[in-house]
Amino acid sequence: MTMSICETCGTQYPDTPAHCPMCEDERQYVGALGQTWTTHDALKTTHTLRLEDDDGLLGIGLSPAFAINQRALHVPTGAVNILWECLSLVTDDAVAALKSRGGVDLIAISHPHFYASMVEWSEALGGVPILLHEADREWVRRPSPAIRFWRGDSHRLSDAVTLIRSGGHFPGSTVLHWKDGLRPGGALLAGDAPQVARNRRRVSFMRSYPNFLPMPTSEIRAMQARLAGCAFEDVYGYTWGRNIIGGGRAAVDASFEYHLAAAVA
Repeated sequence: MTMSICETCGTQYPDTPAHCPMCEDERQYVGALGQTWTTHDALKTTHTLRLEDDDGLLGIGLSPAFAINQRALHVPTGAVNILWECLSLVTDDAVAALKSRGGVDLIAISHPHFYASMVEWSEALGGVPILLHEADREWVRRPSPAIRFWRGDSHRLSDAVTLIRSGGHFPGSTVLHWKDGLRPGGALLAGDAPQVARNRRRVSFMRSYPNFLPMPTSEIRAMQARLAGCAFEDVYGYTWGRNIIGGGRAAVDASFEYHLAAAVA
């Protein structure tokens, strides 16, 4: 069976559909040249995986950049080793690097734009579970028994690690709260809700970043309430170097206040 990958968003499909619903949604876009596809094997001939330290965690991303250009992170929390986010390409070198660091117990993904080749990754890592929020079930393009849906506003993985439904960007948008973190104060791993700004001093909240669609104020307030009880000093963003190291809680709080004030100004 041919597994096709959308070249704009990086999502893998179990066939070659005529269009990509992920890109036709208002939060994403169809490329200027129209819908184009590649395959995992073809991607291997044009791209490699970049494995580098990103503020203390092993980051994995495609080189050259592909689709949305997110990077995944290996999060060794002690009780559970997590692959946070997913990519369109899997390589033997990347799997070996993860195994040399204690392996991966589960995959957790922030939102549908980063589902990518999640089933391919699970299979390469021995069939580890993929944790997704139930509210985003409709966006799964390649079903698998490895996918486990969770419900509610939080899902505890260990005494130190909790998945929190931040919502806003997608109904099931998720952040990972790591109480211990690598440094004192803990860490928050986020995708697009919230998204770390380029200046690495603020975060932003939008329904669509490429299409500049604002997030409703009600969703920002709901996100603020869900994150209110989380202590963290570091915030890891969706791609290389987009991290706030130190002062992350204050930066997120200030960003909430800025956006909410701007909405009523």
